[in-house]
Amino acid sequence: MNDIKRLKYACYSANVTMAVVGNLSPVLFLSFRTLYDISHTLLGLLVLINFVTQLIVDLVFSFFSHKFNISKCVKSIPYIAISGFVIYAAFPVFFPKIPYLGLAIGTIIFSSASGLAEVLISPVIDSIPSDDPDREMSKLHSVYAWGVVCMVVISTLFLLVFKAENWHYLALLFTLIPLTSAILFSKCNIPKMETPEKTSGAIHLLKNKALWLSILAMFLGGSAECTMAQWSSGYLEQALNIPKTLGDIIGVAGFALMLGLGRTLYAKYGKNIEKVVFTGICSATLCYLVCALSPYPILGLMACALTGLSTSMLWPGNLVIASERFPQGGVFIFALMASAGDLGASVGPQLVGIITDFAINNPVVIGIASSMNLTGEQAAMKLGMLCAMIFPLLGILIYGLMRKKPKKTQ
Repeated sequence: MNDIKRLKYACYSANVTMAVVGNLSPVLFLSFRTLYDISHTLLGLLVLINFVTQLIVDLVFSFFSHKFNISKCVKSIPYIAISGFVIYAAFPVFFPKIPYLGLAIGTIIFSSASGLAEVLISPVIDSIPSDDPDREMSKLHSVYAWGVVCMVVISTLFLLVFKAENWHYLALLFTLIPLTSAILFSKCNIPKMETPEKTSGAIHLLKNKALWLSILAMFLGGSAECTMAQWSSGYLEQALNIPKTLGDIIGVAGFALMLGLGRTLYAKYGKNIEKVVFTGICSATLCYLVCALSPYPILGLMACALTGLSTSMLWPGNLVIASERFPQGGVFIFALMASAGDLGASVGPQLVGIITDFAINNPVVIGIASSMNLTGEQAAMKLGMLCAMIFPLLGILIYGLMRKKPKKTQ
């Protein structure tokens, strides 16, 4: 295996680690609720901790990337992830009276690794010479989606066979992925990447209004993708009465399958990325509406999965658009866009959790639920999903405005 291939595989495995980090807690939401009686708000808070941690890492690299040894940071990613998974899995076993503390600490640690990967892996791939850099970026992000598919299927089958009380062995099993990354990165030379020479260079770029439009688009796209990804497991089971195994494999894994399919198809055949992301945000809005309001579980299940296809190119597509329009930004642009995406991925899922908990005992919601033959919890979760539609809906406006802006800004 030559050095370029080894480096690509190392980056791909790092993205699979990101897939595990982003989806492990949501897959285990109902297990944690059953075993430890953790509220919806606290479950949503784990997602918020995940993405806020990544956001902090993103922001640090946005303004101070020139202060870091990029090569050492890249190679440290898998070791940080492994330590986070171990604490996440072991703490509730050794300290059963305060399990949430361990879950939170482990989440902070492995989310730090994911934040580093998010900031640095894309520019590593971008720095490798290629005839079609946007397709290479799509291929990298398709690996993330296929990683989610495998992770969800493995997790669902594991919990079905070994039961929820043995979830911590599942978390330990996933340490094999960053271990693979560590081995591959140890034999690679990390290419040099552009960074602003000083903080003032980054601040100068932030004065560009077109950049802020890209940031807002990334925020809305990240929220549209991650809200459905994070809540689909619990939503399908509790709001639509779909059995967990079926919901996880067809709904959650179906979402990731469609996410991966969209990115893989673009990597092979794609062109006109701006038209693709605009079409995606429009169809995502429709999918959220159907998922929240459809009286038929099968339609809700299909809408959940098709949201994956709709949002598949929003994250990598916005990265490609921003890097092409602001080529002088280098790592700063990737870090800034990752910050915006993580902020959206933090706000969206947490909003669903807060609205669900607020509405679950609300007399008005209970009354409406009764008239529709729904439980209060089902109606509350549907309301939360309906409110989440605001992100892709606003995205239609922002993505439309972006299409009218110049293709490149110096």
